[in-house]
Amino acid sequence: MPLERSYLFVPAERPDRFDKALASGADRVIVDLEDAVRPEGKEAAREAVATWAGRTEAMVRINGLDSPWFESDVAAIGRGGITRVMVPKAEPDVLRVVRHELGPNIEITALIESVAGLMQVRKICTESGIARVAFGNLDFSLDSGVEEADRELDPVRLQLALESRHAGLPAPIDGVFPSLADPSALAVRVARAKALGFGGKLCIHPSQIEPVNGGFLPGTEELAWAERVVGAIEAAGGGAVSLDGKMVDRPVVERARALLAKRR
Repeated sequence: MPLERSYLFVPAERPDRFDKALASGADRVIVDLEDAVRPEGKEAAREAVATWAGRTEAMVRINGLDSPWFESDVAAIGRGGITRVMVPKAEPDVLRVVRHELGPNIEITALIESVAGLMQVRKICTESGIARVAFGNLDFSLDSGVEEADRELDPVRLQLALESRHAGLPAPIDGVFPSLADPSALAVRVARAKALGFGGKLCIHPSQIEPVNGGFLPGTEELAWAERVVGAIEAAGGGAVSLDGKMVDRPVVERARALLAKRR
């Protein structure tokens, strides 16, 4: 299956937006019971998610284990037959509780948004039921005291990508880009995340879906290069070949073939 690139948040207390979110073109919709819902709206939001016809297609972000809403969220997910959850402030002990409560068939996306989570990311990546890791960059910035004006959190991203790779997980999901008025800056952030080994991004508005989806695909120049590499190696019958004055060895060929496999 193609790797999911765009994950669109929709507030769980806005059921009028659920079906629109599914039709938005996002690879996955995340119905958010956590940050996007006021405390007084939690119960109604939970019920809306549990009874929504499209709930099995979406992912649900629950409230954290340390919140007063965790148990009710878990009960609603079990009642609604939801199989994909995003767990905030992920740590190994938290993930084990979630899986114990929801059973072995639950698919968990672990949201790394604290220093404590980062320090345990290797254990997180190998916990049973983990499907993918995501970066909660805004909360991580707050918890760590590191303000992200530009590249300050890129070392964290690289670590998440390497740990995901080491554990055999899909490429991780980058955090949100909060500005809706700067599409060129969003494109830069997507390109940077892709270069650091990420494979998708969290979106807060439908307008971000297209640039995110396109940004994680190989560009025209990348594909042209990959086609030339593969063509050259096939023409040489699998032997050593030089292209543009550079030796084409196995890692180069494998990268070219991986790029071609990701084309639209």
